[in-house]
Amino acid sequence: MAQLVRQLRKTVGSAHLFQLSVRHMSVMAKVLRYGEFGEPAKVLQLQEESVPDPKQGEVLIKTLGAPINPADINTIQGKYPVKPTFPAVGGNECVGEVVAIGGDGSGNSLKVGDRVVPFATGLGTWRSHAIYAANQLMKVPASVGVPEAATITVNPCTGYRMLKDFVALKPGDTVIQNGANSACGLAIIQLCRAWNVECVGVVRDRPEFAQLKDHLKGLGAAEILTEEELRTTKLFKDGIFRRPRLALNCVGGKSALELARQLDQAGVMVTYGGMSREPVTVPTASLIFKDLRFVGFWMTRWTKEHAASPLRSEMFNELFGLIDRGALKAPAHEMIPFEEYSAAVTNALNIQGFVGKKYIFRF
Repeated sequence: MAQLVRQLRKTVGSAHLFQLSVRHMSVMAKVLRYGEFGEPAKVLQLQEESVPDPKQGEVLIKTLGAPINPADINTIQGKYPVKPTFPAVGGNECVGEVVAIGGDGSGNSLKVGDRVVPFATGLGTWRSHAIYAANQLMKVPASVGVPEAATITVNPCTGYRMLKDFVALKPGDTVIQNGANSACGLAIIQLCRAWNVECVGVVRDRPEFAQLKDHLKGLGAAEILTEEELRTTKLFKDGIFRRPRLALNCVGGKSALELARQLDQAGVMVTYGGMSREPVTVPTASLIFKDLRFVGFWMTRWTKEHAASPLRSEMFNELFGLIDRGALKAPAHEMIPFEEYSAAVTNALNIQGFVGKKYIFRF
């Protein structure tokens, strides 16, 4: 047998031999599937299924890490705008390793051993192995770690687009955001630091506020305020920072109103979440006399509308470059065994699961 393997290596090369061996082995995938809306721990079921060989234009990947995002939880609960077809597989982000390439591999830039992330949404990433169309995947530089790669397509991209697409920010400008200690908020802080933009963050008051403030300023925040402090701050009135030209809102309600009060003339507020579940109210005077703009942003929509745009590759190249030089780090996270999914999704339901720690399945 050993002699046969050596001969095959000489004939087809070790990489092709690996592909051939995978294709002729039955790959059993573990999959988190649900057939109805409900609380994740109750409706998710860990199942096994046989994965077919990839066809021409397809690749088989082994998942290395897949995070649990708030939108994933909301989708399973039936509270998200996108409704899956049942039975559905949870998850929208992951990083995986290519283990087999379909057909003769022609026209496919990927090779066995490449690390990849899917940039399409709704693929169902909570599975140990998966078949994807090669054009649904993007190669990840080998220098990028599993946590960073697994979490890149939602929060860093959301922060990147909001900072790039609504206001032409210049070094020295100020951005203000609430939910500053969320996963997206952490990415925004680091991106602002990398681009020499002052980021003032707002968080809910808590006993450990001083430690949280130090942590966020260590990541690059110019200043961190509680929501109560925001109401009376003189940071902008006294000229300590320029008045913000851009406000990023993921909370809504009174928090969003206070952000709007701090905006400069012709400033823009971008809403991308509503953690308080309260509406964004806009004072009439702000529209008339300050010429403020209030807009919304949804990363899923942007991705669909820019599927073939060079803006997407430019964005990922810059994000990967920032990660490579240590300027953009993954949020605080815990890699949790896939089999412990019930505890992971239950913890992610708590507010601390969203703003304190990111849970990432490991396989």
